[in-house]
Amino acid sequence: MAEKQQQPTAIVIGAGVGGSSTAARLAHAGFRVTVVEKNDFTGGRCSLIHYNASETERSYRFDQGPSLLLLPRFFHQTFEELGTSLEKEGIELRKCEPNYRIWFHDGQQVELSSDLAVMKREIEKWEGREGFERYTSWLGESGRHYELSVEHVLLQNFESLKSMLRWGFLSRVLILHPFESIWTRASKYFWSERLRRVFTFGSMYMGMSPFDAPGTYSLLQYTELAEGIWYPVGGFWRIVEGLVGIGKRMGVDYRLNTAVERILLDEGGTRARGVALAGGEVLEADVVVNNSDLVYAYNHLLPQAMGQQSLQKTSAYAESLNHRPASCSSLSFYWALSRRVPELEAHNIFLAEAYKESFDSIFKKHLIPDQPSFYVNVPSRVDPTAAPEGKDTVAVLVPVGHLLDSDDDADLSNGTGQIASASENGTPGLKPSTRKSAQDWDAMIALARKTILSTIQSRTGVDVGPLIVHEETNSPLTWQTKFNLDKGAILGLSHSFFNVLSFRPSTRARRPNSTLDGKLGSGVPSRIAQLIGDAVRGEQASSIQGLYMVGASAHPGTGVPICLAGGRLVAEQVLKDRRMRIPWRAGAQVGKGKVRSVDLDQLNRPVWRDGWQDWLMLAVGLSLVPWVVLMVVVLLYWI
Repeated sequence: MAEKQQQPTAIVIGAGVGGSSTAARLAHAGFRVTVVEKNDFTGGRCSLIHYNASETERSYRFDQGPSLLLLPRFFHQTFEELGTSLEKEGIELRKCEPNYRIWFHDGQQVELSSDLAVMKREIEKWEGREGFERYTSWLGESGRHYELSVEHVLLQNFESLKSMLRWGFLSRVLILHPFESIWTRASKYFWSERLRRVFTFGSMYMGMSPFDAPGTYSLLQYTELAEGIWYPVGGFWRIVEGLVGIGKRMGVDYRLNTAVERILLDEGGTRARGVALAGGEVLEADVVVNNSDLVYAYNHLLPQAMGQQSLQKTSAYAESLNHRPASCSSLSFYWALSRRVPELEAHNIFLAEAYKESFDSIFKKHLIPDQPSFYVNVPSRVDPTAAPEGKDTVAVLVPVGHLLDSDDDADLSNGTGQIASASENGTPGLKPSTRKSAQDWDAMIALARKTILSTIQSRTGVDVGPLIVHEETNSPLTWQTKFNLDKGAILGLSHSFFNVLSFRPSTRARRPNSTLDGKLGSGVPSRIAQLIGDAVRGEQASSIQGLYMVGASAHPGTGVPICLAGGRLVAEQVLKDRRMRIPWRAGAQVGKGKVRSVDLDQLNRPVWRDGWQDWLMLAVGLSLVPWVVLMVVVLLYWI
């Protein structure tokens, strides 16, 4: 009798959304999976904070991180591919209506909704009938960004330079407008400053300024306006709870309060063999999936140089990740209120009068703006279980610059940036440096709190301050210490063009290249050289076998639905590498068994539609071939 094949094993570091979904998928495919999590709760940033004011009434519940459920198709797809559904797991999604109430400094308000009649009224109020026609054109463009991104980016892996040369992607890249900013694209359709701001603030969800974020990301506004904003009853953590529950039913072992000290490699540094825990225990496995912050992992869990197990040196590649552009951080306030505040909707945006300047302060000078734009979430408006009866739970997120290593690094403004100079009358702002003392942080948080309360009162007429019965906060420093987020950047690495696709750290862990890494610094030329060098080395030599990366800083990027897509990509990559069956791709059917008429439903796209874009991209692609060949030849000669 043939010996029974041994069950493959996997260790997942971190129980965030990406880690929990990957663990469930691998278990579904036949792996024995262990998840190790340093905190005493699952979910990472997608977790809850509770405050019990009284034993006789229900507690206040806060979403520590995400509070808007976008791209619902990814949530439904994930649960269905695991053999269940959101409904079967007891997860109820409620639609938020309106999407937002946007408050301006001049007392005006704009409501955003997935109801087209509401949007027609709102748009025509500011830009007339022609404005609404332009809005529908913008919605069409954003819809193309959405559909093409899902098909050709979010559900596709970009492991190498060759991945970006796929014709399906290359022929459509210009349609995605990656080389124009969201602000530039919006300005084509919206002619008033007010509506340009209304339809660009969403870039904050990518941790970027609308003046820098690629136009592609208008897909976020599209999904809000076409599919709506949703909220899981019981808090966003219910999604993670569902994934953890599915995984446990399939045998996944979750070990909380279990920190990883380092990832173990073989003697040559070519293959992962397990992890060493902080307490000294060693866990071995065939596969290791890292869901901790990627930059943190490369610098602290993989500190060894090429082919060594030394803890004294980090690789040049890990160092280069430290210098890549990062997303913003945030000051987050969690307020338990003594009564309801009906003036606030579930989602509220307060936009700064100096709109561009506030973003420049965050993303160019890495400061905490004196007069910021900020987001106010009232989950009890859509889910009454978030607060005691007749009361409200409020979370405020203020985007701020990420942490800098020293005060000297932060001195990029035309002012001092010190506590004493930061006031409410337009001074440069505060520098979120890691060297600031606890007293400095207390002062910064207090000043930001005062500004927020003043802004809310002046625009809504409600003095929220006296209503606060309990407050908790997260600052860039606590985001860093609580979740090991590099620089306290809450959304990982930036999503600029040269930080996405194949330029973004791959889902397959990269093996350092001692010949090339660090020779061209850490900018765009270095990333291009790394891609070309890795293509020359080949997959085996350029990756650490058996080690994979999932989460905000790995492809495809940040956000709960995007991390779910990343979990799918990583799980499929693991299974393909081990030549195992991918259960959710086998025998899939559409329509739940219903017979459909092929003649009626077959799509026959006119051959001329968008043909000029295809021909243009072909011409552009052919013109670039000699330059790519020349770069490869030069690099090979240099190596």
